[in-house]
Parts: sequence; C-alpha cells; structure tokens
Amino acid sequence: MNRSVTEPPSAAVFRPVARGGFAAAVKEFLADPGRLPVPVPVEGRADLDRSVGLAAGLYDGVRTPPQVDFGIVLGAGELLDGVVELAHPLAGRWLPEEELDDAAGFRCPGSLVVVGGYDRLGLDPVRALLLATYRGAERALTLLSGRDDASVAWNIAKQYGRSVPGVDALGLFTDTDRPPRLPGVRVFDDRDFERSDIQREILGTRWRRVVFQGHGKDDSVNLGEFTICGLNPAVPAAPGLLGPRCAYGLPCYKPEDKLIPLNRVEAVEVVLSACNSGPLADLALYDPRYQLLLNALDGPARTVVSAVSVHDSDRPENVAWMRAAVTGADSVDTLNASLAGSHPYPAFMRFGMPGEPSRTPAAPKPSEHRPDPLVLTVGRRLTALLASGLLPHNHGLRPRLSKLARKVDLWVARPTHLADQSSEEIRSSLAADLQSLDHVIAEAVAANPEDEIMNYPAHFGDRSSLDPRVREVTCHCGRPAQEFTRRGLLPQILDTTCAVCMRCGDVTFRVPEAPALLAHAADEVEQGGVLEVRADLLASRTGPVRLGLFVPTYLRQDTTVEPATVKVRGSAGEHRDVTFRVRFAPGTAPQAYYFTVFAVQDLAVSTARRHFGVVPHRT
Repeated sequence: MNRSVTEPPSAAVFRPVARGGFAAAVKEFLADPGRLPVPVPVEGRADLDRSVGLAAGLYDGVRTPPQVDFGIVLGAGELLDGVVELAHPLAGRWLPEEELDDAAGFRCPGSLVVVGGYDRLGLDPVRALLLATYRGAERALTLLSGRDDASVAWNIAKQYGRSVPGVDALGLFTDTDRPPRLPGVRVFDDRDFERSDIQREILGTRWRRVVFQGHGKDDSVNLGEFTICGLNPAVPAAPGLLGPRCAYGLPCYKPEDKLIPLNRVEAVEVVLSACNSGPLADLALYDPRYQLLLNALDGPARTVVSAVSVHDSDRPENVAWMRAAVTGADSVDTLNASLAGSHPYPAFMRFGMPGEPSRTPAAPKPSEHRPDPLVLTVGRRLTALLASGLLPHNHGLRPRLSKLARKVDLWVARPTHLADQSSEEIRSSLAADLQSLDHVIAEAVAANPEDEIMNYPAHFGDRSSLDPRVREVTCHCGRPAQEFTRRGLLPQILDTTCAVCMRCGDVTFRVPEAPALLAHAADEVEQGGVLEVRADLLASRTGPVRLGLFVPTYLRQDTTVEPATVKVRGSAGEHRDVTFRVRFAPGTAPQAYYFTVFAVQDLAVSTARRHFGVVPHRT
C-alpha cells in the first residue's frame, strides 16, 4: 500500500504492557519522560495493540505534552491504577471532581481538561461546561476519554506522542459540499467518490489532519457508496442497547466492501464533521460498540474532533478549516467560531490536548452572518419589483432583474457570503450590476415617464397602512408640508414616504433608504423662454445617482429638456444641486403646468413634482 511518508524510525514511542504492570510502568516513565516509551495497557484489547502499531507511523518520539491551566478527573476510582498519574502533567492544577456538582455554576478561570470514561461524559456536567467555555478563553475545554479505562489510558498516552514531521497530508472528504480546492489540502467530494477508490485513499495515507463530512448517525458517516464505520468488532455488544442493522445480523445498508473502519485510519487528527458524530454518553443513539467517536479514540489519532449534536456545517466551515489546517490553527476553535453566527451553542468538542498557545494561531473571532446592508436593501427592492405585480410579466426589466435576484440570493446565503466570495468582491460585483440597471431604468423613465415602474407610489400605497407618525417639513414652494409613510402589508410591498403640501399636493415620493429630492424653479416662464430647475439631491449612501426631468404628455411636444438624464456622485447625508433647463416653444399655451424630477439609485426611483405657469411673451 502506498504511503505519503517514509517508514518510521525503529525506536518505539509506545510500549504495550499488561494491566497489572501499568501503574509501575507509568511511574518509571514519568521519572524520566522521553527515555522510555509511553506505557499502554493493551491486555485483553487486541484492537489497542494494533492501534499502537499504527501509531508508530505517526509519532517518532516522546514530547512534553501541552499543559492547560486546570484539570478534573471524573470517576478516578473507576480508572486503572496509573491513569490519573499519567494525566497529571497535562494540567497545572487539578481540581476535585466535586467542583462539578453544580456544573451550571462552575466557572473555570482558565483552560480545562476533563478526564474520565465515556460513561461519565453525560449531559450533566458536560453540557454546562461546553456552554460556559466555548466562547471563553482560547481552547477552553478539552476532553480525554475512551470506552473503558484502557482506552482512556491510551488516549492520555497519545498526548505524549511527537508527530512525525513528514506526516503532513491534509485531507477533506465531503459528501455534502463541493468546496474550492485550496493549496495544501487534498479535497474529495461526491464526484471523486464515484471515480476513485476512497477506501484506499483514506487507509493508504498517513494524515496530519483529515475531515470526514457527510450525513449519517453516531455510528457512520456517508461518503457516497463509501462509509466511515464506527464498529469496533473487538468490543462486545452491550445487552439491551439499540444497534444498527448489523447488530441484528442484517447486512450493512451500504456496500460492505466499501466500509472504512475509523480505528484503522492513520491520522494525527480526525475531524468528524457530521451531525451527532460524538454524542454525550446519555444521549447516544447506539450501543458504544458501534459509535464513531469511541472507535476513533481507539485508533491512533492523538486528537479527535466530533459533533456533540446537530449543526449547520457547510462551505464556510470547510473553507475555514482548510485555511486553519494549513496554518496550524485549532480545528475546534475554528469550526465553532465559523458556526457562531448560525446557532448559539458549540457544535464541536475536542478530545485531545490543544496545541501550545505560543505555536498555535489565536482562536478566530466568532463569525456573524451579516451580509452587506446594501445587498439586503437591493434584495428587498428586487422582491418588490418582481413579486408585487407592479411590473407586468413582459416588462423589459424583468430578465435583468431576475438575473440580479439570483445573484443576491447567492450572496446572502452563508456558503457564498462566508466562503466563496469576500465582502469586497460581492460589493464590487453588486455595484457594477446596479450602475448598469440604474442607467437602464433612468433612460427608460426619460423615454417613457408612464412606465409601470413609476406607478409604485399608488401600487404599493394601495397595499399599505398609514403609519400614524407624521413629520412637519417644508415644501419646495416654501410652505409647510407633512411627510408621512405608508407601511407595506405584505413582504413584497415596500413602504413609501410621501410629502404633501396644501398648495402643491403630493410633491415627493420615495421608498426607504432612497435619495430624497426637492425641485426649485421660478413660478412662471414666458412662452419661448427657458425654465431653470435646481434639483436638490440628498443621497442616502455615497455613490452614483442618475437624475432626469419630464413634463406631462400634453406639454412634451412644446418643450426640450436639457439634459434628458445626468449621472452625478451623491454623498451620504450631503445635499447636492443638479441643474436642468426646460426650453419652451413660442407657441406653448399659457396655463399652469408641472414638471417632475426623478432620481434613480440602487433600483429605487424618487420623485419631486413642482408646479409652474407659462405666461404670454412680454413684448
């Protein structure tokens, strides 16, 4: 079988011993760590003896294990003599088990390792410890456990193993994602599962770190037709406990020649990124004989990362883990931080001592799934334009709006927002789309002011209720006006804000976070004259704004608007003047008229209407 590293040196790192001689062997080992191999009680556990043999390819010497601040042993009297002594160097101070009698009130002032048989790792006290520490000090909680006292001893012993420098393979096997293939990490997804011998890939490589991600239960992880299997045949079944199909003599639900025994995987660190891959003892679904976590702990892995319950691990976590693996960051800290924006509890637990703080990158900050506010604003406007009935099914904007809506949906989703594209890349792409669409909208309105998009105040207003809060403002005619908002009654109906003057009527309309407009001009203009219009623009965000001006249909043949449309750069919270000129034909009928200035930014159209009169030419 091919190996990714050369064969290990002949010097043994671990020494199988009989149970009766374990305590004396531990005492001898601790008297001069590094001179003698670490003792492992394998009597009656042929599977552990095989794991010691596999470990020879992963560890080439004895190290001083990383030390945490505090330690607690659960059920010390139930453990083999020598186990507590072997664990002693792993913590600076050991606290009595009684400290956890009130686990919910326990507050550890530093990092903590809890040692004990798996049957001791129940909802009480572990849940309270996880909730209290996972957002606290870096690498706050660590567990060392196993299915029995021999497995506990084996997992403590592995913490003394110094990993072979040449064992540097990093692997991600996922049946639920197709992540990018980052440098330094071997990635296998569902496409590879159909064309590669995944069993050979996994069992034929010595891994520094490897992730298995897929659907399953606490006994298995599905990788296409291949299965990461939790069965340890060397362990007897527990009478009366539920087991998977094979516990009752039935064939496995997956091809048995594609099963991958987890305790045979040669990896320094194994990450089980599947829901419930490492349940607490009193929450487990199946007999311990079949559990993934316990089978992994029986194997050669020094660190096992498992999921205590359900979680939303997806593209963001896969990318975060790959980046962390390359830099040497802690897997549990990385995965829990990445998931912090999805649920309020820790998803992953660490079995095995954390890395030395001086050599391990700091724990990442908890992530927040907070897409750019502009993305969310545009998403709401797209929903209104496409789903409210404002635009007919054959409206020319629909194809482009629908295309942008699909992009926004992806940008808002966690896999894209937190993994595939940076916030800067998303913002840049969105800005380009908005500039193009805003230009199209502005030109369409200038060419046809009766376009359906301009009916949004009435369409949305008819499906809204009045907000009782009213603001006193000043109309562009100088008289007092009232500004009020109608609140949309359905998700696809935007709120609309309107200002009404007793002389000018409804003079302005806009939707939330859209530019505000006022229009200033003389009250009268002579036939054949030019009306100077000053549009007062107040942008809600800094960026390009397109403006235009139009007159009613019955006046258009007698007027020319200059410019028809114009693009300016608005500054958030700052007023800017934009000038238009309306030229009137000499034969324009003297009477009262109005014009409308409009502004387009981020798919929103704001309007301001101003009345004026055309008077006879004075000779």
